[in-house]
Amino acid sequence: MEQKKLVIVINGAGGVGKDTLCNALTEDFSVINISAITPIKEIAAQHGWKGEKDDRSRRFLAELKRIFADYNDLPTRYLVEQYHHFAASDAEILCVHIRESDQIARFVREVSLPCLSLLVRRDVISSHHYGNQADDEVENYPYDLIFDNNAPEEESKQAFRAQIRRLYEEKNHA
Repeated sequence: MEQKKLVIVINGAGGVGKDTLCNALTEDFSVINISAITPIKEIAAQHGWKGEKDDRSRRFLAELKRIFADYNDLPTRYLVEQYHHFAASDAEILCVHIRESDQIARFVREVSLPCLSLLVRRDVISSHHYGNQADDEVENYPYDLIFDNNAPEEESKQAFRAQIRRLYEEKNHA
């Protein structure tokens, strides 16, 4: 019998709880969590970026990522490579963090396993302007699912896990 798998392309502005929600899934599934920004952070760190998450650093990383996406599609190439590792692994869910709608679309076209796109929102953060396209335009994609992460953390994690369990079964029985 073929192993059940699900790819979740997850997006949302900084601080909405994407990593917290992906980490909550580890209570029910074997999860791999990857991000399109990873190779960009590695390059930035080699040249002075110290891991800050302020608006200035977010803008720097977003602009550097856009340059690499336009030049040689490094972010998508990295994600596709990681996707193939996931497909060959025993992991059940791959959480893929991508901010830009054009890069989400490119990655989704490369995926043959069951996949869904997910936007995470939080009312307190949704009105913040970050000053970079990656954060400020996260809602510019036709997501399969929107998760409003406004409840207390444990309640949100339980609701998210229940929703993903249901979708995991649906996507693998379609």
